[in-house]
Amino acid sequence: MQSAIERYFMYIKEIPTHKPEMEQLMQHSRIETENMVKEIEYLEVSKRKLLGQGLGSCSLEELQEIDSQLKQSLKNIRARKVQLYKEQIQQLKAKERMLLEENAKLREKCDGEKLWQQPLIGQRKVVNDCTHNNRCSEIETELFIGLP
Repeated sequence: MQSAIERYFMYIKEIPTHKPEMEQLMQHSRIETENMVKEIEYLEVSKRKLLGQGLGSCSLEELQEIDSQLKQSLKNIRARKVQLYKEQIQQLKAKERMLLEENAKLREKCDGEKLWQQPLIGQRKVVNDCTHNNRCSEIETELFIGLP
């Protein structure tokens, strides 16, 4: 046991201690922590003011600054909203073009086969021809399968 204690003391003597460097590091860490605490408190107070809490103690200049911050934030939000709407409109227009192309291909295929022009027994056919402004056609048929 005594030999273990002697080895421990020898080991401690061999390890160089850097007390001044360690103290500087600790002092720097304390200062940094204090600065962070102050910044967090400032941000919390600012947040409360922006939410409308604790405005009674604010000066006129502070209220005007809060008002300008809120107006700027609202302006940014509206600009972002407009941007999102524009992107959505572009996506919908692209989808519309794709659907119109597909519709045109299907019309060509249907016109090429001319199935809708050949009347079948027991078939009721309603075709609404649309003008060039209105791109729709409605076809309603009733087919009977089996013996008449």
